[in-house]
Amino acid sequence: MDTIRDRLTRVLSLSSGWAEARYHKRRTRAMSVRKGELTDMSSKHHEGVGLRVLRDGVWGFASTSDLSVEGLTRALKTAEAMARGLQSRKKERSRLAPAKRLAKGEFTVPGYHELMAMEMERKLDAVRQSESKLRAAASQIESASCAYSELFEEKWILTTDGADAHVCLVRPELRLSAFAADGARRTVGHDSVGATGSWECLFRNRPLEKFVDNAAHSAVDLLKAPDPEGGKKTVILAPSMVGLLSHEAIGHTVEADFVSAGSVAQGKIGQEVASPLITLCDSGATEHAAGAGGLLPVDDEGVLTERTTIIKEGRLVSYLHNRESAARYDVEPTGNARAWEFGDEPLIRMRNTYIEPGHSTLEEMITGVEDGYFIDGPDGGQADATGEFMFGANKVRRIRDGKLAEPVQIVTISGIAFEVLKSVDAVSSDFAWEMGAGYCGKMQPARVDAGGPYVRCRVLVGGRQRG
Repeated sequence: MDTIRDRLTRVLSLSSGWAEARYHKRRTRAMSVRKGELTDMSSKHHEGVGLRVLRDGVWGFASTSDLSVEGLTRALKTAEAMARGLQSRKKERSRLAPAKRLAKGEFTVPGYHELMAMEMERKLDAVRQSESKLRAAASQIESASCAYSELFEEKWILTTDGADAHVCLVRPELRLSAFAADGARRTVGHDSVGATGSWECLFRNRPLEKFVDNAAHSAVDLLKAPDPEGGKKTVILAPSMVGLLSHEAIGHTVEADFVSAGSVAQGKIGQEVASPLITLCDSGATEHAAGAGGLLPVDDEGVLTERTTIIKEGRLVSYLHNRESAARYDVEPTGNARAWEFGDEPLIRMRNTYIEPGHSTLEEMITGVEDGYFIDGPDGGQADATGEFMFGANKVRRIRDGKLAEPVQIVTISGIAFEVLKSVDAVSSDFAWEMGAGYCGKMQPARVDAGGPYVRCRVLVGGRQRG
């Protein structure tokens, strides 16, 4: 039988130079319940091929949902015509780094077939029960919602210089929200989890009931919580906030295309940018804990992914690369080329970004804080190419005299990422992936994860000032 791989191989053989064919089939299933009512039950299917060529240093790209040999051949010819048409306009010529780690063979993540076979009714029952329990968790909770989605991806990635990989991934995600009120104030409590693997992967760190409890307690605690006291403070960042900082404020600045455009990381290889306690990595594997939401065995250029150490014991040692940027910087590709859909060209993107665990215990870290905050519950924010960031957090407690004290209202933390990392004086031995739910945006979405240990550092906390 004529398979999609057979057709891709046949079409690539018609190319006169380097070419890449990427077949991508995505199936998404989603459901949500709010106020006891089913508000979404949907299924989507998206399938096609992206064809990319490099001719005399100029890229050409075309995509098609026509999977016949004729349709694929037309797309290849379109890509080649685009490369020829841009020759006179291209000032800087592109080239590819030789990839010693081109993928060949089958790469199916554990849990793919198990989740595909799991009855949708069982998933819907869990969503309904969770939403019901969340609404009933406290008298102050007026309404609640629970949403579940699962993303199945199948890819064939072939290149004329040797990549030939079949990749199957599945990424489930669960989100819960509780809406509380006491007459004077309305609050929202959230919890979420995303993973790569089976249904059970979502609950490796804690059972479903804990997600319900956390969302409920967050909403109720905020009703009576006082405003935070602002100023430069010693804080302990939970793994979720460490992941947010690592991804948004550091990770994007070391993506090689952003570096070339002038990010704060430009020219800093070999320099001290953080405390010696900090080793920060990005990996296609799930390091230290199972089920990371950005697990990626092969990138969308057919390069086997690896663990890339970005900061080693405080020094910046690597950027994140695709094959083109690796050639520009004369290094090996790191396997960070990713495309969201078959009609998208691969961009340099993160996978699972994290800080390595250290040797302190959380109890020791709290005991060492006389006046500060324990910060958890990412609640939006932003970061830019300078490394400057501002993040919200909605699960925050005061630390007084070395002990956890009362919850406070939503806070903002801000600073320059590398300066904050230089202030780190303790890193815990704990580790968790906490950012697997949702998407990273950079011209196109990507499923990623981020996390790490607990980290003690100094940041600017937004709140009322003493006076």
